[in-house]
Amino acid sequence: MAGLGTAGAAGYLAAAPAAPAPAAVPVPDFQDIGTGIVPFHGRRQAGITNEPPAHGSFVALTLAKGTDRAALGRMMRLLSDDAARLTRGEPALGDTEAELAVHPARLTVTFGFGPGFYRAAGLESPVRDLPPFSIDRLQDRWSGGDLVMQICSDDALTVTHTQRMLIKDARPFGAIRWVQRGFRRSAGVHKAGFTQRNVFGQLDGTANPKDAEMETAVWNPDDTTRLVVRRVRTDIETWDLLSVGDKENSTGRRMGSGAPLSGTAEHDEPDFAKVDATGLPVMPDHSHVTRAHVTDAKLKILRRPYNYDEAPDAQGRPDAGLVFASYQADIDRQYLPIQRRLAEKDLLNEWTTPIGSAVFAIPPGCAEGGWIGERVLA
Repeated sequence: MAGLGTAGAAGYLAAAPAAPAPAAVPVPDFQDIGTGIVPFHGRRQAGITNEPPAHGSFVALTLAKGTDRAALGRMMRLLSDDAARLTRGEPALGDTEAELAVHPARLTVTFGFGPGFYRAAGLESPVRDLPPFSIDRLQDRWSGGDLVMQICSDDALTVTHTQRMLIKDARPFGAIRWVQRGFRRSAGVHKAGFTQRNVFGQLDGTANPKDAEMETAVWNPDDTTRLVVRRVRTDIETWDLLSVGDKENSTGRRMGSGAPLSGTAEHDEPDFAKVDATGLPVMPDHSHVTRAHVTDAKLKILRRPYNYDEAPDAQGRPDAGLVFASYQADIDRQYLPIQRRLAEKDLLNEWTTPIGSAVFAIPPGCAEGGWIGERVLA
């Protein structure tokens, strides 16, 4: 544009066509998401068969020496009161940041008791640590625990605030053993009932019990259930080297649709007798779906996983995986047979490593004015 003076430049600019105005983009209204309430009180604890919120934190405590049944009762009264208030969008007693409590965003707080909790109470534990598996590389910093608090919400700040309030009231009774935080798709990205994807891109939870199946697969007649928490590290960089076909053969499902290799839609029942043109099974015997498949609805497990993605190392290698949470009425009858088959010959073991493991009994819920664990500690 050499040779243009100030006036010429102004004239040129004036003559240039005006850029089109950007199209108006509707702003979504997140008010309902932020104010959604899941009742804390009831026969059964919330946060199990509810639609999982986007963010979750699992906090495990080791009880202080000398904690007895009376002290456990005091602790659970305090924690239950905190949870009841916070899930209603109200500040906990003594909450110095009350403004952080006003958006529960479907907040749930679920309490579970490990074997050490029952020993402290002088009771026989209904759960015990899982047996060792050949694929395990367990680390103490992600394993065990006397008490677990599962905190879930569609808002990460709500999870953070709730976690802080509960830890403050639990501090006189024990020390933090581990905290595992995870995430799922954000609220509104999918319709309710969608199947979660893990950091490998796989659909995770397609075979979960549905509707009436939950009654026997998840719940015991006394309104209790059992929780297994496994931290599973994923080797994403070597997974990325695989072709789509190799990934699908290891899982037994299409990466895009989640359909079994023998079908066309996600929820098609796998056909393990189907063979291809060469006579080989369409569903490989070593695939994850084949090894984990359960036909009896009463023996299914409810997968409620959360992804984790921590800071990469200095070379940029990711530290990511799954906080795998499994709910079932009976760990020995439902979870262990599946885990044994997976440990024996699941091809996914090439890219996944369990590094944490813990088990908890989930006691019944409580009525208004009551507290979680009152029936256990009575």
